Amino acid sequence: MGKVALITGITGQDGSYLTELLLEKGYQVHGVMRRASNFTTQRIDHLYSDRHEGDIRLHLHYGDLVDAISLRRIISEAKPDEVYNLAAQSHVRTSFDQPVYTSEVIAIGTLHLLEAIRDYRDSSGADVRFYQASSSEMYGKAAEIPQTEYTPFYPRSPYACAKVQAHWQTVNYREAYGLFACNGILFNHESPRRGETFVTRKITRAATRIKLGLQDLLYLGNLDAKRDWGFAGEYVETMWLMLQQEDPDDYVVATGQSHSVREFAQEAFGCLDLNWQEYVRFDPRYLRPTEVNTLQGDATKARNLLGWKPKVMMSQLCRMMVDADMRLAQQERTLVDAGHLV
Repeated sequence: MGKVALITGITGQDGSYLTELLLEKGYQVHGVMRRASNFTTQRIDHLYSDRHEGDIRLHLHYGDLVDAISLRRIISEAKPDEVYNLAAQSHVRTSFDQPVYTSEVIAIGTLHLLEAIRDYRDSSGADVRFYQASSSEMYGKAAEIPQTEYTPFYPRSPYACAKVQAHWQTVNYREAYGLFACNGILFNHESPRRGETFVTRKITRAATRIKLGLQDLLYLGNLDAKRDWGFAGEYVETMWLMLQQEDPDDYVVATGQSHSVREFAQEAFGCLDLNWQEYVRFDPRYLRPTEVNTLQGDATKARNLLGWKPKVMMSQLCRMMVDADMRLAQQERTLVDAGHLV
């Protein structure tokens, strides 16, 4: 029987790609998802339809990081060898409007999970390995470019502050209790599965709809913000690699290249032979109270110790997302033309 993995945030972008990877490697995968009034499993539904009869290796559990009792119950039922904590209130701008909730889910939720894992390990004797999804947003007002594992954190949002606490709690449980616990400091990673409120997907979705006459304009905030954008489908491999090492450690995961929101918009619209400047408008409502100007990662450590390096760079990533969103826009256009959508 293969290893057992538990993934919080399994229905998100990263959770879906990680689930695919682990199933391909023969894992039994247990996922934690919050109960909601609408179905939220669209990103992993194909993993159910693709499975062979009797080959049930994907199991979903209702739970929440703010509910410590549910986490303990799920861990005792799943008996995981590896735990990947990907759950979060993950939208930085939203964290300014919901700072307490963001902190409860990310910071306190991670602490709940670490305690549950420690208690399970101590009571069962199991060797449980833990991955924490840290974020490049922790660098915030960065002291240096590019950022490495040794660059000081200077968080500039409630989201980033909560991630810093979760990061250091993970380090503390590693050092204080001998837990095999790793932080993956992932820089921005996108895909066709990215939520439509995130700026990259917002751009590619709008560009394709504008191309087909379904939308007129796109409103954005800080066009000068620069980010290190990679492909989420590649980045999840580093999560797995971290937990396969002899010793736990923390790693930056990035492409090493930084591009502005303006450049991403230009690239996306250019894929469709459109001039982005004709359709993009500035809206101050999308500005953050405190901005993060430039994030660019140095993944030398991951390359040397994990043997990992990115293959998909920004232009390829943008084309991948535009192509996927064009298919969605074409479906929408067909429904509009048939009178099914107004």
